[in-house]
Amino acid sequence: MPDDRSPGAAGPFLRAARGLPTDHTPVWFMRQAGRTLPEYRKVRERWTLLEICRLPDVCAEVTLQPMRRMPLDAAVMFGDIMLPLAGVGVALDIVEKVGPVIEEPIRDLAGVARLRDLEPEQDVAPVLEAVRIVRRELESERAVLGFAGAPFTLASYLVEGKPTRDFARTKALMLGATDVWDALMSRLARIATQFLRANVAAGADAVQLFDSWVGALSVADYVRFVQPYTRRIFADLAGLGVPMVHFGTGTAHLLDAMATDGGTVMGLDWRVPLDDAWERVETAAGRPLGVQGNLDPAALFAPVDAVEREAEDVLRRAAGRPGHVFNLGHGLLPATPLSNIERVVDFVHEKSAELRGELRAETSAQAVAV
Repeated sequence: MPDDRSPGAAGPFLRAARGLPTDHTPVWFMRQAGRTLPEYRKVRERWTLLEICRLPDVCAEVTLQPMRRMPLDAAVMFGDIMLPLAGVGVALDIVEKVGPVIEEPIRDLAGVARLRDLEPEQDVAPVLEAVRIVRRELESERAVLGFAGAPFTLASYLVEGKPTRDFARTKALMLGATDVWDALMSRLARIATQFLRANVAAGADAVQLFDSWVGALSVADYVRFVQPYTRRIFADLAGLGVPMVHFGTGTAHLLDAMATDGGTVMGLDWRVPLDDAWERVETAAGRPLGVQGNLDPAALFAPVDAVEREAEDVLRRAAGRPGHVFNLGHGLLPATPLSNIERVVDFVHEKSAELRGELRAETSAQAVAV
């Protein structure tokens, strides 16, 4: 079981994720391993995304590519949230510029019955071997993150059969066939838990649960139809002792509910000011929480001085408080200028260290005045 002596424990990411002070704000990006890098595009000339994920050495290499290029504080495993479902036999494809496409959508109890539990060392063995390689090759102070799709987001793909804008079939099943919905969500919660546990056992220092599309729900529907299953995942993982990031987009209205689900770090998108959101989630949870975010990914397309200004605004809202991990409000967009990505990493390290120095000086001055 990872603890404070595990690889990465003394590094900035894990210290921040545990609410401990750091010399600078740690930074990593969702989708940092992948399409914004020319070296990744070369890999894709030979293999598809799913093929990469089934080749541990190649998957590990892609995960490490951004770490060699930039002083990022955490490596997120290259992959896709659909990998555990493919592992248990769901026939699917990741279609370029479309997303996951399911051969036989699940819309009844018979379909749920076909969805068996995950046996990680059998079903996702290449993914776990890639985690082991990355943890072995990455410097000890840089953390390794495993991730999984949350039950609602996975269910939306399985029910719709492909990405959707309105989630009509998903909501119809959720509201009109509660027995099917409970069976499906319960199975998906177990799969996510089994997958994340296996990632930690393989060497991941922290985990992130992606509920990318849960923002499509009302608060009432989230609490009734999603929260019980999300809480089950975090409760089952809590004993592992690793930071657990809970992330969704378009979730400003859901933050108070999500904060009570059991994660230790709340991922914030760019639609809500970081300082306001941090106060909200800690008040709702009734306990200290870390926060992750929350620069708008589109801001990285602006001139570099504007990018720095936006990043500094995020840092000033965090105000040097222990517990902040700098990230985007979602993943890197495909055409993001690489020079801006690289600059943000350096800028966050430099500016956050500078702001900490300013805060220490102010504190000392106040103490002398008293």
